[in-house]
Amino acid sequence: MQHLEIERKFLVGSEAYKNKATAVSRIVQGFLNTDPERTVRVRIRNDKGYLTVKGKGNDSGTTRFEWESEIPVSEATNLIDLCEPGILEKNRFEVPFENLVFEVDEFLGENKGLVIVEVELKHEDEHFTKPDWLGDEVTGQTKYYNSQLSKNPFGKWVQGI
Repeated sequence: MQHLEIERKFLVGSEAYKNKATAVSRIVQGFLNTDPERTVRVRIRNDKGYLTVKGKGNDSGTTRFEWESEIPVSEATNLIDLCEPGILEKNRFEVPFENLVFEVDEFLGENKGLVIVEVELKHEDEHFTKPDWLGDEVTGQTKYYNSQLSKNPFGKWVQGI
């Protein structure tokens, strides 16, 4: 079975999303592999572990293969110890708006100050109304991919390193 992730990414225009969030979770994740053709991610979200494989995105960066499976958190913890340098930590806010859920990631650590919004769609050209707190679109800009943020954190961009 083919698993496709269709999503668009945005920066945040304001913190108005915080008052509208229906759930907040803590995420720690690392990458076992960050090859441009495929990434293998290990994630701990609250008290659950996940292993995810993502393929290379299409030309627009909107669609790519994604396979994910829940694994015991103890195994996820052990796998994070094997990950490439650059473990990411973030708080995720789930914000329902109209018929969609916008996931707002507030990054911590070396990526502190970066806030990215993702929205999953049913098809690439699906029309949706953007909440007023949504900022500039960054879909397809690889520097905003989590796998790249683990290698080149946002803190280094703003410091010009």
